[in-house]
Amino acid sequence: MTDELGALLRRLRKRIRLTQEQLAERSTVSVRTIRRLETGRSTDHRLRTLHLLADALEVGTEERRQLTDTLDRAQEGAAVEAPEPAPIAPDAATAPVDPPAGGLADAAASLAREVRRRWQREEGHRRVHDPFPLPVRWQAVPAELMDRPENIQRLQPGATPQDLNLSGDLRSVVETYRSIASRRLVILGRAGSGKSVLAIKFALDLLAAPAAPARVPVIFSIGSWDPTTTTLRDLLVGRLLRDHPHLARRVPSGSTLAAALVDADLILPVLDGFDEIAEALRAAALETLNATSLPLVLTSRRDEYARAVRAVHAPLVWAAGIELTDLTVEDLTAYLPRTDRLVAHGGEGDGAGGGEGAGAGVWDAVLKRLRVRDAPESTRLAEVLRTPLMVILARTMYSEAPGKDPEELLDTARFPTTGHLEEHLLAGFVPTVYRRRALERADAGRERRNRDPDQAQRWLGYLAHSLSQGTHDQQDLAWWRLSQNLRVSTRVLNTVLVSTLCMAVANWLVQLLVTVSGHVEPTGLGPSVSYGLLGGVCSGAAFGVTYFALAVFGRTTAVPSRVRLRLTAADRRTGRSPVRTFFNRFWFMLLGGSVLGIGYSWAVALVSVLGSELTLSHTELMKIVLINTLLYGLIIGLTAGLIFGLLAVFEAPMDITAAATPIRLLSVNRTAAGRQLLVLAPALGLGVVLCGYAVVHLFQGLLGTLLWPLRGAVLLGATGGLGGAMAYVLAFTAWGQWLTLSRIWLPMTRRLPWDTVAFLEDAYQRGVLRQAGAVYQFRHIRLQRHLAQSYRH
Repeated sequence: MTDELGALLRRLRKRIRLTQEQLAERSTVSVRTIRRLETGRSTDHRLRTLHLLADALEVGTEERRQLTDTLDRAQEGAAVEAPEPAPIAPDAATAPVDPPAGGLADAAASLAREVRRRWQREEGHRRVHDPFPLPVRWQAVPAELMDRPENIQRLQPGATPQDLNLSGDLRSVVETYRSIASRRLVILGRAGSGKSVLAIKFALDLLAAPAAPARVPVIFSIGSWDPTTTTLRDLLVGRLLRDHPHLARRVPSGSTLAAALVDADLILPVLDGFDEIAEALRAAALETLNATSLPLVLTSRRDEYARAVRAVHAPLVWAAGIELTDLTVEDLTAYLPRTDRLVAHGGEGDGAGGGEGAGAGVWDAVLKRLRVRDAPESTRLAEVLRTPLMVILARTMYSEAPGKDPEELLDTARFPTTGHLEEHLLAGFVPTVYRRRALERADAGRERRNRDPDQAQRWLGYLAHSLSQGTHDQQDLAWWRLSQNLRVSTRVLNTVLVSTLCMAVANWLVQLLVTVSGHVEPTGLGPSVSYGLLGGVCSGAAFGVTYFALAVFGRTTAVPSRVRLRLTAADRRTGRSPVRTFFNRFWFMLLGGSVLGIGYSWAVALVSVLGSELTLSHTELMKIVLINTLLYGLIIGLTAGLIFGLLAVFEAPMDITAAATPIRLLSVNRTAAGRQLLVLAPALGLGVVLCGYAVVHLFQGLLGTLLWPLRGAVLLGATGGLGGAMAYVLAFTAWGQWLTLSRIWLPMTRRLPWDTVAFLEDAYQRGVLRQAGAVYQFRHIRLQRHLAQSYRH
């Protein structure tokens, strides 16, 4: 029977085209176990392992039952009951929720695996456990910063509240959370005290618990949240769709899987960065959170949260509060020497620095001085090194950069205040990580390019500066938004130039093909170039007008595509109405296409006047121009509306079952843009021909004798289809704007490097940036603000 089980697993794996290694990554089951199961060499089958594999293979109810039945027979009649498809098991210490339907349960289970894999990878990248986690301890916040004990414990009137034990350390964060009946917790701490690391630890420990949580903990960075324009639900749904694109699939009610998970109370929001919300919006944000009873975890700096509490005259309702305590000199004495690997083999000469004799560590002299608690220089340095952020910066500069002596941190003349010390550590971080070695090996084994530290700091400074433009600092460094801080005039000019080039190239290519094929007599190089360039300029101007109109309404920020084309229309069971979907897209594209058609009509008029030997009166010329304006506006407008409307009907969510990363999302959108071009070029060309016949037939006689010759229609369709498709993809899609602005314009103006993707990924590998789903963020908001300020100076 083990052979039967192995054959079934192998068939299911090959059906979705996964290797054993890919299945292992999805399921968290080892490759060795999968190989033993498929070959029949494993006799110790575990039901939990089988369900992990079934989840990763996305099998249905019947196939899951087949797997468990086969397991029953393989274990010679062991009584194992086959459950429903992958429900999230209720947590005895978590507020109960109704068991979700099978499809929603599968989505929640898949999301839980993605979240766990993502933050395990990010925790490893941040080197939290190297050489061991810095101590993160906490105590209860003052009473005015949390709700009354009876409210936190959700007691009935008259009941006596019990004492809450709100002290603990990094190992007991889930235990502390589960002791809170309301499941609402506020984590406070100074800047760099480890709030984000604690949030990651909380999510991972909750997901790793033997009893799976009823709600999937998902970390949301809320620094850019505007509660006056975006509800909490919309914020959660939007971030889920951005970071987990496969949740854009529809459920029978018509909503996305992301919305269904939020509405079914299957998401536990871990809201990180309340203090990064704009100061004027924090009170509104707290009021919005107080209007919900949703279980959640909120992190913030203490002072910012306290001001918001005073502004609304109430803390987060039903929420307990803990505050992270400072690191002690004893913590530093235990941690910093173990980060100095140069003394691991007894040291070499003076490389360790600061020591006395062979094997002395670089931190020995500094730690000795820190133990003298009444000395002003040691008191000041201990004050700076009380947070994990500053300790990590100091470790990077002195433990991992041979030749630098941390004793300089005790120089009171050079660093008279704690602020000077902190700025020194912030300023030295980026140059240190870029000067560490002339050539390093990346984690994947590829050689990492050596970059000039000053250039790297300038480029990072521009990125940080771009995030500070606006009413408040943004944190999400999204590749599709890098160009949005350019002036509108610059972006309109870019659209005009790109569209002009696309339409001119399309015109020249079509002329070349029809000339080579013998369908048209050669007109000479000069007239062909002039005709193509003139048509391109007029069409480009029309595209520019369209882009400017979108900019006026704030619609120019293209978001990454989360859809693909399929051969069948929308499924009725999803609740999507194909007719409504069609017309939602049709009216918008009809307007944009009409503007382009008007621009093209003026291009035709100019070419006719410049190339005609006949002299027309002003009245006749104006009549022709007006008729062409109407006809071409309708033809191209109808074509754009019909084609894009039909494409909307045949769109389906992309099958991206793994969590999105910036590079992964960029790659997917590059492929999607290429497919859009291949579909749009012939579709628009054919649409111009057919819509032209329909419009000319409709107005025949009303506007006089109208001509729509087949050869001219085909030429116009080919030119408009190819040029229009290229211009649309390059000027109006997220990947196109990234290519033309972030990959060409910004490097031309020396604000970013030419290899922007490699630079961002390299900065992530070096620890300057971190990943938060589909976007990058700076390692810490303080580092971001320091780099932005340095760039402006």
